[in-house]
Amino acid sequence: MKIVILDDYQNVALSFADWDSLGAEIEVITSPVGDSGELVRRLAGAEVVVAMRERTRFPEELLVRLPDLKLLVSTGRRNAAIDLKAADRLGILVCGTGYFPHPTAEHTWALILAAVRHLDVELPAMRTGGWQSTVGVGLHGRTLGLLGLGQLGARVAKVGQAFGMETIAWSQNLTAEHAAEHGVTAVSKEDLFARSDVLSVHLVLSRRTRGLVGAAELALMKPDALLVNTSRGPIVDEAALLAALRDRTIGGAALDVFDVEPLPADHPLRTLPNAVLTPHLGYVTREVYEVFYRDAVEDIASYQAGEPVRVMTI
Repeated sequence: MKIVILDDYQNVALSFADWDSLGAEIEVITSPVGDSGELVRRLAGAEVVVAMRERTRFPEELLVRLPDLKLLVSTGRRNAAIDLKAADRLGILVCGTGYFPHPTAEHTWALILAAVRHLDVELPAMRTGGWQSTVGVGLHGRTLGLLGLGQLGARVAKVGQAFGMETIAWSQNLTAEHAAEHGVTAVSKEDLFARSDVLSVHLVLSRRTRGLVGAAELALMKPDALLVNTSRGPIVDEAALLAALRDRTIGGAALDVFDVEPLPADHPLRTLPNAVLTPHLGYVTREVYEVFYRDAVEDIASYQAGEPVRVMTI
């Protein structure tokens, strides 16, 4: 059996699980393969492919060009980049792995604190002899808005409350009762954007959430408000966000996710002083990688035994 592990950017996949137990030929690809023709060539002969989250897309037009592929393992519980209907028609089994939500919630706060205390400026300045060039803002008494109050949004809200922030939330299906269970006040979408000093996005990317944060929503925000996104880039209209940051109609953005990943080296977001950026690190922790790759090996072993586990369904 040939197994290809995709997008192992840090080249650590083999160290997090017992791949030798599979008795297979294993190839690890450590850099993005953006060209579909090149990807087909690299995956030729692979019976099993392990995909890291949504770093590589698997649309129908790619899957039909991989006749040897029988098992596609995706780290995490869902993967919007895989065409599950096409995989099912082509007889390709798709399995997922376990996942921990807390690292992304923790990283959300790393971004918020970095932005409000200007750590993107002060940290490199300290390396070159600098000292106190910015004035930050405190969070106590300010309003934290959650766009989505699921597992991640609720965790982020709890930390905000510990800082003494008022917490409000909106999503299409959020009820006042569910919000109150987390000490959060449910508000209208318009109030969420207008009242938040820090607005953090915690929604799953879908047809109804793609572009949900657009020019109209950004125009409602306070001129010193911070927009935070650790969910998925396309939930926020990138062109509208760039315009708001350039015109300083909002205070800033703290982003871990982008429309195109890896973010192109010449992308305009990289040049804006009011944007704090990290390279989709929310889930990138030792604990999460251990679960991802341990479960991936278990998925493959179960497939070999004819008893697949964690099968993703349409």
